[in-house]
Amino acid sequence: MELIAQLALQLAQMVLVLALTPLLTGFVRKLKARLQRRAGPPLLQVYRDLAKLIAKDAIVATDASWLFRVFPYLIFAATWVAASLVPSFGTNLLFSWSGDLIVIVALLGSARFVQMLAALDVGTAFGGLGASREAMIASLAEPAMLMMVFTVALVAGTSQLSAIAEFMHSGEAGLRLSLALALVALVIVALAETGRFPVDNPATHLELTMVHEAMVLEYSGRHLALVELANALRLLLYISLIACIFIPFGIAPMGAGAGALTIGAIAYIAKLAAGAALLALFEMSLAKMRVFRVPNFVGAAFMLAVLGTLLIFVSAPL
Repeated sequence: MELIAQLALQLAQMVLVLALTPLLTGFVRKLKARLQRRAGPPLLQVYRDLAKLIAKDAIVATDASWLFRVFPYLIFAATWVAASLVPSFGTNLLFSWSGDLIVIVALLGSARFVQMLAALDVGTAFGGLGASREAMIASLAEPAMLMMVFTVALVAGTSQLSAIAEFMHSGEAGLRLSLALALVALVIVALAETGRFPVDNPATHLELTMVHEAMVLEYSGRHLALVELANALRLLLYISLIACIFIPFGIAPMGAGAGALTIGAIAYIAKLAAGAALLALFEMSLAKMRVFRVPNFVGAAFMLAVLGTLLIFVSAPL
């Protein structure tokens, strides 16, 4: 019975992550519209858009290989697994042993690599443009992400997310400048990886600005729905990661009862809402930067993460 209960909790986390993803994207869009004094789309509009795309037939180019049809499923699966491994309402779930920061970085990198191959498969100019820009951003974002992982792992003594959340929640880490630098680096990487301002504009199809949209122009129907859902999952993943590592309050420990798990779920939804509000406010306060300035922006995350790692050896908790 205990194994069944643990399996049910793990499945509940996977379903919760998938169910909240369109709502999170719709909430960000709604808040941005309100800040612009517009009514904006309904909160559930993303669900309707995905259902409409799933109901349509996928149109595939004649020059596309069989990989073009398979890649959307791989992208979605890798991203969903990575998002499900991040502790949301409770730690030490059934598959928590595999919820390692390095594993999550590897899953996201695999999904990104597959998406770039899919963009190149058809051989269009837009696909090559988007893939080249994505490769440029990834070549800087992944090292920054790994250095952030090393910083957090050195402080917590492990890279396993459930253990990190429990360590941070206990207060043993104290106030560390290295963790503050790691947080800023993670936020910059999240903005770059999810295609948000100031790196990319998720609401445009202009040739001179788009990165992610250029790679998915050839997809339609259920294939496009899977790719768009995977991109939305990536946003939820990074907000969940920030909440798990740096704001782990409310998360239920191992062996907690139904009450603690319920409180953990409510706290998780509240943290997602707060992250969405901060994202909408941040995106409304600045403009998109030029493409040739993106390496400087993402490179700053790498330098901050490296500095945070070095400061561990010369700083102490305040």
